[in-house]
Amino acid sequence: MTQPNVTGDGDARLTGKFWILVVLVGVATGLFGVLMMLVLFSVQHLAFGTPLSGDGTLSSVEAASGWHRLLPVLIGGVIAGPAWFLLRKFTPGAKSEVDDVLWTGVGRLSFRRSLGTSVISEVVIGLGASLGREAAPKLMGAVSGNVLADWARLTPAQRRLLVACGGGAGLAAVYNVPLGGALFTAEILVGAINLPTMLPAVICSAVATSTAWIFLPQHPTYIDIPQYAFALRLLVWALVAGIVIGLASAGYVRLIGSVSHLQVTGRRALIAPLIAFAILGLLALVYPQLYGNGKGMAHDAFLGSGTLTLLLALAVLKPLVTLLCLGSGASGGLFTPVMSTGAVAGGFLGLAWNHLWPGSPVGAYAMIGAAAMIGAAMQAPLAAVALVLELTHSGFALMVPILIATAIATAVTRWIDGYSIYTARLAPEPVSG
Repeated sequence: MTQPNVTGDGDARLTGKFWILVVLVGVATGLFGVLMMLVLFSVQHLAFGTPLSGDGTLSSVEAASGWHRLLPVLIGGVIAGPAWFLLRKFTPGAKSEVDDVLWTGVGRLSFRRSLGTSVISEVVIGLGASLGREAAPKLMGAVSGNVLADWARLTPAQRRLLVACGGGAGLAAVYNVPLGGALFTAEILVGAINLPTMLPAVICSAVATSTAWIFLPQHPTYIDIPQYAFALRLLVWALVAGIVIGLASAGYVRLIGSVSHLQVTGRRALIAPLIAFAILGLLALVYPQLYGNGKGMAHDAFLGSGTLTLLLALAVLKPLVTLLCLGSGASGGLFTPVMSTGAVAGGFLGLAWNHLWPGSPVGAYAMIGAAAMIGAAMQAPLAAVALVLELTHSGFALMVPILIATAIATAVTRWIDGYSIYTARLAPEPVSG
């Protein structure tokens, strides 16, 4: 076992050239993050009248009439099928999955395929598709690392680390979460939290985040979240909720894996997104919170809004419409859809718990539930806790119940399967012999 104070770099040597590339990847990733958010916010503005800052998307959707609410997502379905079909047809064999490239160690990311996938993804999410907006900047950050690593003729180990740093920095830039992005790089993309990994990850995420401030705001993604106080009832609830959320997460991850491997292909992919998005649109006539990545519903849950019935409906429907979009052949992220599901599930369980032991705000339960769900689903408890704290700039008084619920949920999901929302989507390895 390597001692924590050993000064060696391991396989990926942190040379002077490598550090220069880390900074360059951070700058490029921040700029790509700005570009992707400009695409997303512009589409949302055209579709729903949302401000170009991207704020108030849910309120704009709720204010839209039935037909005005349904039409954008139908347009998204019409665009998505042919766009992804043509992109995949004219870039056969090209790689555009960061996790695949990093974990299998084969191939390189295709800039053309990655850029096309990213732009299409942000367009359809802006029109209402239930997928995460972070996949595009994560992918383009990784591509930046790949291109610069090839240009500088880095070793394979250095290339993998630089690609991972760019991927985590993409998440950091668009959500203003530099620490969470660095831990995402280390805990998920690299799978090792040590100095030779954390140092470049921290620098790359910090540079990307500060670069993105030229357009994106410096305030937390979820604003005005109260500083909820600790109470014993929250600690006891976390022990129970961790088990429940861990079981739910394991089921969600299994469904993600099944849907990913049974994803519509061929000419059926031309029409499948339209059918999936139409179903989403009809459900959104009643539950507009289902549109997009789920930021609005998570924000409401963190603020303590929602009835028992509404929170339960969203906790059930959000995973289903996300799986529907994913299975139709659409590409996008899963971070916020999964976290928002955890937020409303935590709010629902918290409201029910308040009937037995009242006193704590529902928003506190939602924050604990969000961290537990995303920690279990990503199989990355440290990154999950850091991300929820940075996204809200709140929850520090809830640290103990958050850690307990997240650790239990992650352990339960790991005990059942051990897969995450990322590993479950990987193609199975060919059987030798």
